[in-house]
Amino acid sequence: MSFTVHPAGLCESAHVGAGTRVAAFAHVHAGAVVGDRVTLGSGVRVGDGVRLADDVSVGANAVLAGEEPGAAETVVGPGASVGAGSTVVPGVRIGRRARVAPGTVVTRDVPPNAVVEGNPARIVGYVDAGPDVADAGEVRIGALPASRVPGVNVLRITRADDLRGSLVAADFDQDLPFVPRRFFTVFGVPSSDVRGAHAHRRCHQLLVCVQGSINAVVDNGVQRQEFVLDRPDVGLHMEPMTWGTQYRYSADAVLLVLASDPYDPDDYIRDHDEFLAEVGQPAPA
Repeated sequence: MSFTVHPAGLCESAHVGAGTRVAAFAHVHAGAVVGDRVTLGSGVRVGDGVRLADDVSVGANAVLAGEEPGAAETVVGPGASVGAGSTVVPGVRIGRRARVAPGTVVTRDVPPNAVVEGNPARIVGYVDAGPDVADAGEVRIGALPASRVPGVNVLRITRADDLRGSLVAADFDQDLPFVPRRFFTVFGVPSSDVRGAHAHRRCHQLLVCVQGSINAVVDNGVQRQEFVLDRPDVGLHMEPMTWGTQYRYSADAVLLVLASDPYDPDDYIRDHDEFLAEVGQPAPA
């Protein structure tokens, strides 16, 4: 046997990878599939129809519920962790290297690298981009920090303030890094929801939060950084082949997005593993 099961644990599955460890009182059902080097803590239950990829960690007493009639497979991606006492409902997909905090109830898909907590789960940060990582903390954009991610730039937009109010303006062919051919706005987003979570093969984008605030995470396959967009005179320029995600929308947030190209569904990459493959980076372990 290339994996280990505590004498007080129960593993009924014939599909368990090398180096996996099943602790006392854990139960892996026959219909589960478990990858290599997976760690299942004491009292964990992995139900039928659950697939755990390589290097997944599941804390004590977490429950990954078995499949229900009509439910899709439950999948936990490579390198993800599910905290102690958490519950994952059937049909949910937890992305690569995502982190589920202890006691969380996961009822919807969790994007790659996201950090979630609560009941129901909500995104509170991103791995390697949030304030819990040394030297990679959340950066407030008001100070116009230098981007650490190649292909991402922070721009100051001309602003004028007087007793009559404020104005922000830009000449498309002089002040912006590209001439926009399309714009759209995003607003009315519940604070628990996530927008973006894709990359473009050819299209440049400029994000400007004209009201309220949002958090924007950018990723080029190697580096990741998080910005707070909370000023209408600051824009975040994302070159093609940059993965972008926006979350933590304030109740009044209005996000303006300027795009270099007309809408083209074939220009989108919506799967993070596909994005990593296209930028030539191996998927992180």
